[in-house]
Amino acid sequence: MTNSNSAPAVSYFIADLHLADNRPDITACFISFLQHQAPHAEKLFILGDLFEYWLGDDDDSPFVASIATALKTLSAQTEIFFIQGNRDFLLGKAFAKRSGMTLLPDVEKISLYQQELVILHGDTLCTRDVAYQAFRKKSRSWWWQGIMKNLPLFLRKRIAENYRRKSAASTAMKSQDIMDVTQEEVERVMAEQQVNLMIHGHTHRPAVHHFTSDNNARTRVVLGDWYDQGSWLKFTPHGYELLNQPFDKS
Repeated sequence: MTNSNSAPAVSYFIADLHLADNRPDITACFISFLQHQAPHAEKLFILGDLFEYWLGDDDDSPFVASIATALKTLSAQTEIFFIQGNRDFLLGKAFAKRSGMTLLPDVEKISLYQQELVILHGDTLCTRDVAYQAFRKKSRSWWWQGIMKNLPLFLRKRIAENYRRKSAASTAMKSQDIMDVTQEEVERVMAEQQVNLMIHGHTHRPAVHHFTSDNNARTRVVLGDWYDQGSWLKFTPHGYELLNQPFDKS
């Protein structure tokens, strides 16, 4: 805990910002969040897809540097935790250190304000999307990542942009049901982690879902994306709520 004892007990969760240098509106909203909301928090959890795509920790572009600097500034007073998403799974220890973040595994059980919960990006819950799960398995392998990380940066960028176009085309042809989480997988993970609360992103469908499984009342909170507005979950000892902030149109 890096805040003083007088700091209010509050933590924030965000995901699916998809930051890119061609979306300055998202970047401006995120920087504003880091400067005005996040400093009041004890912890900030970023649950994946902070970036539209991540080329590697050796990306030294001015855009990446500006995000790293803003996060590093915040980390002096607020703990920042990061779980890799499906767009930035190559983000590693070097960038995390540069930006003052602590990397967490794909699925992490935490205790927050005397409540145990499990956090994750959420893509692993979408088990009906067989094609994506096959790609995910391949892209997390040591050999695939080794090949990618050894390619020149400009070539990695070309590959990432090509994958993004193919992904968009593939997504447009998939049903909403396939791209959403599988309830059975949600319940399996929560039972395995022995928790009654789950927080994740990925599906871009912000909502709070209440259900019962194994005779336990359980809740799944889905974080919103940042395509059209800023979106975050405010978590306190008294509860939690999904909040959003319009982009500055000026």
